[in-house]
Order: sequence, then structure tokens, then C-alpha cells
Amino acid sequence: MRKILDRRVVITGTGLVTPLGTGVDKNWEALVAGHSGIRPLTRFDTAQFPVKFGGEVADFNAEDWIEKRDIKKMDLFIQYSLAATEQAMRESGLKITEDNADRVAVLVGVGIGGLSTIEESHKILMTSGLHRLTPFFIPKLIGNLAPGQISIKYGARGVSFTTTSACASGSHAIGEAYRMIRLGFIDAAITGGSEAALTPLGVGGFAAMRALSTRNDAPKKASRPFDKERDGFVIAEGSAALILEDRESAIARGANIIAEICGYAANSDAHHITAPSPEGRFTANCMMMCLEDGDLDPNQVDYINAHGTSTEQGDIAETKAIKRVFGERALKVAVSSTKSMTGHTLGAAGAIESVFTALAVKNGIIPPTINQEVPDPECDLDYVPNQARRAPIRIALNNSFGFGGTNTTLAFRAAN
Repeated sequence: MRKILDRRVVITGTGLVTPLGTGVDKNWEALVAGHSGIRPLTRFDTAQFPVKFGGEVADFNAEDWIEKRDIKKMDLFIQYSLAATEQAMRESGLKITEDNADRVAVLVGVGIGGLSTIEESHKILMTSGLHRLTPFFIPKLIGNLAPGQISIKYGARGVSFTTTSACASGSHAIGEAYRMIRLGFIDAAITGGSEAALTPLGVGGFAAMRALSTRNDAPKKASRPFDKERDGFVIAEGSAALILEDRESAIARGANIIAEICGYAANSDAHHITAPSPEGRFTANCMMMCLEDGDLDPNQVDYINAHGTSTEQGDIAETKAIKRVFGERALKVAVSSTKSMTGHTLGAAGAIESVFTALAVKNGIIPPTINQEVPDPECDLDYVPNQARRAPIRIALNNSFGFGGTNTTLAFRAAN
């Protein structure tokens, strides 16, 4: 019988494609400066839409990352994922060889998948007929072709699959990769999340739910988590990749360790298809389970990268959950929502925010929650308003929650 291990898991590489830009350094500089990546939508005519803005990735060029002949085989979410992965692999220096390929997994969270491919292909089918439909239609749109294309490119032969759990998809992928390495099932993983749903159906669907901000006159001020005047989330796109490794192996090969993942938990509210449990009881349970998983002292948690979507119910429920976990000390824990700058990248959010959290721990800088202008009496924690804060971080948590009541929490600490 195979021996079950309890190994430590570290991050040795990261990559980002977000509305703040392509590349980790560009993202981190914008984040610390409190810049917003929200802008008017350009990919389709929004004249008939109540929402005319979002978090578009403005500087992405697929040919910088992917062979030109292969681009037509991939929806944009796959292209983003490959670009983020290439960045992470370069930073990590991890070499996948015949000797270790079977022990390297690829897990990528995708919430929706190739929505633009579906829309475009349906139009072709209806106007030009079946004979005009590309044979790449299905491989372009299905979620598991993000990890599939990554596995093929780098020769990683360990388990390869997609986690799909709405806005917790990226965090679930990272958490399950962490757990597999910790228990000895694999030695390394390429993981993260990706999403590209800024399409007429994507924007229109969330608008029909009245979930989106309609602050068309001031897009950069629209994503305002925990602020009294928030009126919904801002839909966005992007991708993040992380290279996870067994700590001893990473040290042995001389890898640069960015941070350590030291806890993970997931559960469900079992409450509603879209709304969170209002008192935050089960999200609080998820945070406590994460701390227990890592044998972590709650008094050492200095920072929480909140799910913080800028919705009325969600921000209040998360605030209540944090108070349940930390009691009176909740007022002393720094809490920020980086969605105030990126918007909500759906299935990629947990992965993007995990990279941000790891960088916060590494650099001792807490990103701000921008657009904090009008205090909400029901959201009364320290949300690091408007300006980044330099502070040592012993333990940081990253929360991600999704439709259907799914919850995840990941814990991070410094590399040493």
C-alpha cells in the first residue's frame, strides 16, 4: 500500500493575464498603486445593454505566447491560460522530463468556458450551414482543454482536469493540487484558473440577473466592495497560473520559492443558487477548516484577500463570517478586495487573487480596496481603504465563493 505523506507545498512560479495587464510585475505595480483596470467594453456593441463596461484585458497578444497556427484552435480563455502558464514556467524553472512527467499534474479552474466560441459558431451554423462549422469547435470551447493544451505543450502526464465551481473554480483547482502534492500523489502541479466571458451572452446573462453594477458614467469607480454605494459586481476576464511543488524537491533543485500554501478547505452553504447564506455561518466554517487543515493559529492571520465582489448581500455575509472566525480581533485583521481593481474574473478570480495574496505575503505589502468612499455600517472591518499598506504578514487567507453556495479558503505564509 502506498504511504500517505504530509509534505509542505510551495509556489515557485506565477503568471498573470488580467485587466491590469499581462505579466506579474505589471499587475503587482498597478495593484499597489491602486489602479483600476475597468473600462468601456470594446468587443461588441453595447448600445442595447444596461451595462457598457467591464474588465477587458487590453494588452494581450496571443502570438507572443502561442504558435500562430495553433491560435485558431483555442478560445480566448485557453489562450489566456497558456500565456499565464508560460510566464509561471519561466519563473519557476521547473523542467518536465521523461523522469518526472508522470508526477506533474495540470489542474485549471474554468467557470464558464468558451462562450465566445459558442456564440460565434452558432451564428455561422444558422447563417452559413453545418459545412462552415470548424472541426475545432468542441476542442475550442470545453473547459478541460485549458489543462489539456497545457499538458500537451509541456509534456505533463500526471492527472489533468478542470474544476468548475463558478467563482471558486480557480481556488478549487489550486487547493486540490496542493492536497495531491501534500499527500504524495504527485510532486508538482501547474494550476490556476481562466475565464473569458465578456461576450453579449455573458454580459447580458449577468445583467438579466441584475447582478452587475450599472455605473456607466464612472466605470473605474464601479467596483467598490464593502462601500455603502456599491450596486453590483463588475464582470471581467483573465487568467492566473501557479507552479506548485513539494518543498523539499523545490529546495533541492535551487528553486526560488515565492510563498508556501499552508492550508485549504472547501464546503457548501447548501442555501441558494446565487445568494450566500446571509449570516456567514458556512463561509466562516470554511475559513476555520482551512486554519485547522494547516494547524494554524487564528491569531497569526494578518491579512484576508476577501471574495469581496461589491454586491450588497455578499459583502455583508463575508464581513459577518470574518467576525465569526476572529471575534473581537476581526477589527485588527486587514481585509481587502483586489476585485475593486480587476473586477470579478469569475472562474479565474480565485487563482488571480491567490497570486496576489502570495505576493502580498512575499513583499509585506497589503493591496488596497479602492473606491472606499462611503462607509457602510454593516461592513465595518479594516478594508485597507484606497492605499496599499506596508506590513509584515504571518498568515494570509484568500476566500473564494461561488453560485450554488460553494466556498473555498486557501492559506499562505512566507517562504521561510
